[in-house]
Amino acid sequence: MCQHHPPCPSAEASDREAAQALASHPEQGWTLLCNGILFFEDTGELLPNGQIIAPHRPVAVPA
Repeated sequence: MCQHHPPCPSAEASDREAAQALASHPEQGWTLLCNGILFFEDTGELLPNGQIIAPHRPVAVPA
């Protein structure tokens, strides 16, 4: 799917969020990455195979 050189990480790779954006709709809160992932502003993801990755923002720990 990716036409970049070097190619972007695949949807299965641990660094999949490093892929380049093909389309971005910040008003709707999502970005389509070139590896087919829909990346949401809350850090959730929808993979091309339909798998859902729950949001994984860092959690602030009270001091």
